[in-house]
Amino acid sequence: MNATGARIRARRLDAGMSQRDLAQAVGISPSYLNLIEHDRRRVAGKLVAQIADHLALDPQMLSDGADAALIRQMRGAAAALADRVVEVEQAEDLAMRYPGWSRLIAAQAREVVALDRKVQALSDRLAHDPALATALHGVITAVTAIQSSAAILTGETPLDTDWQARFHRNIGEDADRLARMTAALVACFDGPGGGAGPVPVVSPRAEVERVLDQTGFHRPWLESGGAPEDASDVSPAAAALLHDFDARYAADAAALPLDLIGPAARRLDFDPLRLAAELGRPLPQVMRRLATLPDAPPLGLLDCDAAGVVRLMKTVPGFAVAQDRLCPFWPLFTALGQPGRPVVAQVALPGPPQVRLICHAVAEAAPHPGGPHLPPLIAALMLVRPMNPATVPPDAADPVPAGPGCAICPRPDCPARREPAIRQEL
Repeated sequence: MNATGARIRARRLDAGMSQRDLAQAVGISPSYLNLIEHDRRRVAGKLVAQIADHLALDPQMLSDGADAALIRQMRGAAAALADRVVEVEQAEDLAMRYPGWSRLIAAQAREVVALDRKVQALSDRLAHDPALATALHGVITAVTAIQSSAAILTGETPLDTDWQARFHRNIGEDADRLARMTAALVACFDGPGGGAGPVPVVSPRAEVERVLDQTGFHRPWLESGGAPEDASDVSPAAAALLHDFDARYAADAAALPLDLIGPAARRLDFDPLRLAAELGRPLPQVMRRLATLPDAPPLGLLDCDAAGVVRLMKTVPGFAVAQDRLCPFWPLFTALGQPGRPVVAQVALPGPPQVRLICHAVAEAAPHPGGPHLPPLIAALMLVRPMNPATVPPDAADPVPAGPGCAICPRPDCPARREPAIRQEL
């Protein structure tokens, strides 16, 4: 039995309404409402709507609780500051009572993560970036040269006119060089947009995903063989990644045009295995096309290399994971161990409410361009589709118990846990 009754009771108490008053308002007895609030009776959708109306709530908030992805983001915010005492168990209650504040917490946590990544990236560049080291060395060299020439000109030893002109010329040339080196140094730190606006995204991959999210990963101008759009609003590294994405997108669109894959996908319920068999195309190509169709159900996509590093992620409701610390139970990693063999599995994310996903995964192995003596290049792709728990057959196999990431995963006895969950530390 779900927790709808407990949510009704909590919201009623928040509103300062007595059990009798709410029961009378919706036309049931107080004793029956008491059974509902203690989850001893199921409550029909019409009655939920009436109760929600009198409590000034969205009926879905009572039926399903707060958005699971939002709750995970709030728990992730708590996990990032593990030294602070936070009532992690109350995350769902907070999200239901104050959804606006909860979204603000999640948004601020994302900005903090972006800032942390920016600081880490800049620290790494200070230590290892050869271009930055060259720019810094050039600035120091130019400043030292100007200082030396100025010291000679202002020294006690008099100089004739020719030597003075020579040192003045040296100072002018060194000043020009200093200006160029300073501009190069600033360019090392300056991102797209000149630093204005929100916190810049440090990761080029995150920049690419931000651009693709604006159109649901669909690139309509590439469907008919058009040229890629200008990518001047992203960093050069992100522009290179976006160019690679567009090149593959164009090739996939040429092999599987919309008027071919669209009707077939709808007829076969967007099943990538059946589509690949019917259309005679490689499964990874079909999965990529499904994730970019404009008129399709929510379909997420995860692309990673053999090391498990995420190269691209398209999120959908219910599918939001810690990209740098993925759960090893995702079918993606099963596929990595057996390239060429498709893996299909239902995945259950911890709740409440429990989220079920149907995942199709496959890995590809390509020869190393350096020769057969080098390891092959292996990459895996996973297509993710949210499921309606009500439509799961009763005889279906048990789902794979994956998680959003160890730090925020509430599963108490997971054999693959790498670090304690934040709620276990508090």
